[in-house]
Amino acid sequence: MTLLAQISDLHLDGSERATRRATLVMDYLRALPQPVDAVLVTGDIADHGAEAEYEEAARILAAPFPVLTCPGNHDARPAYRKALLGEAPEDSPVNRLHHVSGTAILMCDSTIPGRDEGRLDTETLAWIDSTLTALPQDTPALIAFHQPPVALHHPLPDAFMLQEPGHLADLLDAHPRVAAVLTGHAHTAAASAFGGRPLIVGPAITWTLRMPWEGDRAADRDQPPGLAFHVLDDEQRLTTHFRVVLP
Repeated sequence: MTLLAQISDLHLDGSERATRRATLVMDYLRALPQPVDAVLVTGDIADHGAEAEYEEAARILAAPFPVLTCPGNHDARPAYRKALLGEAPEDSPVNRLHHVSGTAILMCDSTIPGRDEGRLDTETLAWIDSTLTALPQDTPALIAFHQPPVALHHPLPDAFMLQEPGHLADLLDAHPRVAAVLTGHAHTAAASAFGGRPLIVGPAITWTLRMPWEGDRAADRDQPPGLAFHVLDDEQRLTTHFRVVLP
């Protein structure tokens, strides 16, 4: 069994509010009686893509368990690489494979620099394909990135979802080892399906999306920050539990 926590959309901007909400969630995770195997952070870590924002993220996200990240549309690859990953500040896609408790986790870069919608570019799709192909036969996998590949029935995220999702669907057809797809971006906890797999959209740290039937204002800043717990069992079945974290 693999136990993961997923957080998303911290939008750290140097403000007391953003710092407090992200710190609250990480303190909650660090204090769990049973530690998670890893935390997945599915993008929009920084709000403006500034190095100082990633330096703060590195401090807040420091934990005794692995913290795995991928960028979102508010993130800037050079500063993300330099201040969060400790790498040279260059602009190629940030794709990483992690092995956690017998599960392969592909943290993928679906960002288009300067745009809010996403796309898994040719380089990233080829990396996903070759990475999955090289895994041992009995290794399950999860794919995580920022923009959801399906409509969520709100005009805001649906205007900026993953473009050309059929390319990823084709890869899922070729790689049955992928148990689920995990994303962020929409600021609402949601469960759907894509390519015959569960699609889980993690809730946001910064604010919660108010759906059209809940009112006209999209951003509900009064809701507490949320997270998801994912359990991947020995039958490669993913079970997700959503939580909010109160001060």
